[in-house]
Amino acid sequence: MDLLATLEHELQQLDTQQLRRRRRVADTACAPQVTVDGRPLLAFCSNDYLGLAAHPRLVEALREGAARYGVGSGGSHLISGHSRAHVLLEERFAEFLAPHLEAPRALYFCTGYMANLGVLSALAGRDAELFCEELNHASLIDGARLARAQVRVYAHADAAQLEHLLQASTAKTKVVVTDSVFSMDGDLAPLPQLLALCERHGAWLVVDDAHGFGVLGAHGRGALEHFNLRSPHLVYIGTLGKAAGVGGAFVAAHETVIEWLLQRARPYIYTTAAPPALAHALLTSVDLIAGAEGAQRRAHLRELTTQLQAALHLRRWALLPSATAIQPVIVGANAEALHAAAVLHEHGIWVPAIRPPTVPANTARLRITLSAAHTVAEVAQLTAAVNTLEQPEAA
Repeated sequence: MDLLATLEHELQQLDTQQLRRRRRVADTACAPQVTVDGRPLLAFCSNDYLGLAAHPRLVEALREGAARYGVGSGGSHLISGHSRAHVLLEERFAEFLAPHLEAPRALYFCTGYMANLGVLSALAGRDAELFCEELNHASLIDGARLARAQVRVYAHADAAQLEHLLQASTAKTKVVVTDSVFSMDGDLAPLPQLLALCERHGAWLVVDDAHGFGVLGAHGRGALEHFNLRSPHLVYIGTLGKAAGVGGAFVAAHETVIEWLLQRARPYIYTTAAPPALAHALLTSVDLIAGAEGAQRRAHLRELTTQLQAALHLRRWALLPSATAIQPVIVGANAEALHAAAVLHEHGIWVPAIRPPTVPANTARLRITLSAAHTVAEVAQLTAAVNTLEQPEAA
């Protein structure tokens, strides 16, 4: 068939450019020590930043939730699928983020991708203008497309350019949207400057804190706590499959914003609600994040980050400046990044090679992610392997 032949040709092109993606199969729970495709590996590739994904208390909470609520929700939130577990979780998130939002309310989504699609398509219609950070996640890019609003892209972390764009805008509704922690670079958006601009120009500031929630801030409240922000202009999105260790996402904002999303966010309205057992488990996850154990895990994660940065001695490659758990090593060419990941894999270390279009051309990288579940010895094993691999004679 010509149709299949066309796809086969395109797949061959991906192979030629070293861009075809391949899945690996994990046979064990998410943890530093995993079995993948039947082989034991030391993993530095998950977003389980606090090491909660296999926490015994979360496992027990999920079991308890399934026993109480069953396995599935049975319907969309606005038909029959909205359970008491969902209510309690949304109330908990509103309470947790209350120091940073006025009249807070929260809405629980099945995934972070759906939350981003829902927020942007509901807040920004055809008469709106969206101001999007250059390095926004794909879900925010797709949300902007779904909104059918006028889209302006400003350069990475460039508040001055954003100010110019806002000053020139005559749109009825203005929405600035940005990641908080950029998933491939590990750096933070200048949120205080962005919020000041939004307040000055009457714009919403949508913050996707996928990689900050649970990790940043003294109590794990994420980027808002890290920068000590509070404003009715804020629309905050937290992902729950990363530091929270479970799955789904939530949006927290002024109660009027949340009511509007409930009425207009199509990815929320027209899908089956997530299993209540997950929401029940997430109540325990928030308790862990906010409590003494969460603080200890965040402190350990910061120590591991400092250790890795001090121990890597790179000559040809470059470790990007990042104060977060995301520590990218820029390699450059796709083939070399793939080779580096393959050699590490042969030595029992799992670090993914990230290539275009996820990152710009010629910036293929090893994306190292640290977890509070890692040990000092495990990080030392990683840095020694990368240092040996990067030396010119090992290339």
